[in-house]
Amino acid sequence: MRTFPDSLVVRRGAPRVLAPSPTPEPGSPPAARLPAALLPWSWAAVLFALYAAVAVRRHLLLRTTGYDLGIFEQAVRAYARLRAPVVPLRGDGFNLLGDHFHPALAALAPLYRLWPSPLCLLIAQSALLALAAVPLVAWALSALGRRAAHTVALCYGLSWGIASAAAFDFHEVALAVPLLAFAAVALGQGRPRAAVAWAAPLVLIKEDLGLTLAALGCVVAWRGRRRLGLLTAAAGLLASAIEIALLLPAVNPAGGYAHGDNLGEGPHASLLTTIAFAPLDVLRPDTKAMTLILVFAPSALLALRSPLALLALPTLAWRMLSQNGFHWGTSFHYSAVLMPIVIAGLIDALRRWRTGDHPLGARHLRASLVTALAVTAVMLPSFPLAQLAQRTTWRTTPHTAAARSLLAKIPDGASVAASNRLAPQLTSRCEVVLFPAFPVGARLHAHGGTGLPRPTADWIIHDSRAPEAWPYRMGHWPYPLERQSAELRAAQRSHGYRRVAQRDGITLLRRTR
Repeated sequence: MRTFPDSLVVRRGAPRVLAPSPTPEPGSPPAARLPAALLPWSWAAVLFALYAAVAVRRHLLLRTTGYDLGIFEQAVRAYARLRAPVVPLRGDGFNLLGDHFHPALAALAPLYRLWPSPLCLLIAQSALLALAAVPLVAWALSALGRRAAHTVALCYGLSWGIASAAAFDFHEVALAVPLLAFAAVALGQGRPRAAVAWAAPLVLIKEDLGLTLAALGCVVAWRGRRRLGLLTAAAGLLASAIEIALLLPAVNPAGGYAHGDNLGEGPHASLLTTIAFAPLDVLRPDTKAMTLILVFAPSALLALRSPLALLALPTLAWRMLSQNGFHWGTSFHYSAVLMPIVIAGLIDALRRWRTGDHPLGARHLRASLVTALAVTAVMLPSFPLAQLAQRTTWRTTPHTAAARSLLAKIPDGASVAASNRLAPQLTSRCEVVLFPAFPVGARLHAHGGTGLPRPTADWIIHDSRAPEAWPYRMGHWPYPLERQSAELRAAQRSHGYRRVAQRDGITLLRRTR
């Protein structure tokens, strides 16, 4: 008996219309293709696995730090206990809301209560960074096609700004990355109300992100929704002003904005000369100019053709005008919030080639995507995701094993003064401060020639080996090894500590009186 496809069967009384068959992309049979609704989430899952792998391995190899993973774990641990985020690593009684304004961190407290571990924060950060790929890939899929969506996923997921954040401890800005991705996509798609709704919580994540909300409001107003845009811009500016001028000084033990010195007058003689030289200072030293180029490099600089690039201006402005050299480069987490903006700008710039009437539009689109992907591939080996291909990442060294054996001798609930790289190994089960004492008097960089406070913790654990450097310069922190060794000897000679064990450069002391 001869059978026919359902699309060719004509039933009595039905119109004679043949059902259209799908037109698959060349080389990809329909049965083998992932459904469009699952494609963005599939990429997010892959990226999450990459970020989690590098973050977890770095922690297991003692490459995470008290500054900053230990600090944020102490804050979230306090939230999980329904307490104020007092962080001993930052000083006696130091409320972390006096450092940066990030009450949104409390959202992680229920998860941490279920899994009280630094790995909880690292896994959460990996998930947040990966989640930002969902709106970006979905927009690229609908606006540019499937192949472009894969390219966008790679350009975002392997971008140096995201890689640097994923591999350096945990930071509050991880909460902002998916919000900015959803907001930028909504703005690019002409949904200003949704964009504002996604961006509004930024003011609870970090005090400078109110300026990013204001920039988004300006773009909304420029695109025609004047009232909504101006109200959003005013709300963002007001939120940042209140947080910096009122809320942070009210909580900070020193009574001011902890990071105000970063935007001081710098090398110039007066405020007027500082303002006059600001355009040149944005590009001096050369590190700043290189960073400005690299920020937009994952988009092959095409994001600069989109109004969405304006959302990056506030973050770039304060970083380039800062007196803190860490803000100028490509290490740490400072560029994570810029990557979803840059990739959204790339999609916005390319969709005009897809929808325009230019005879070479399709060719320009393909060439642009290939260029962006090539730039991403060239930069990949220079940033932390490349660590996944290194043998040392998957090998536990004798030094790491020695550290873990000594850390296990410290009982739960004890107070411990620990080296920077050992502190986050203990913050989930002990009360931890840094050894030697730092900071002094709630001032972050008060470590001059004056004597340090005597240690009072029950235990001291100190590592004399120079730690794996990235993203810091090679060497010991916060003091030279000579000074750390002197403080260790003073603890045994003058402050009532005796040596319990010593192995492979790691010394464990216990207070006896």
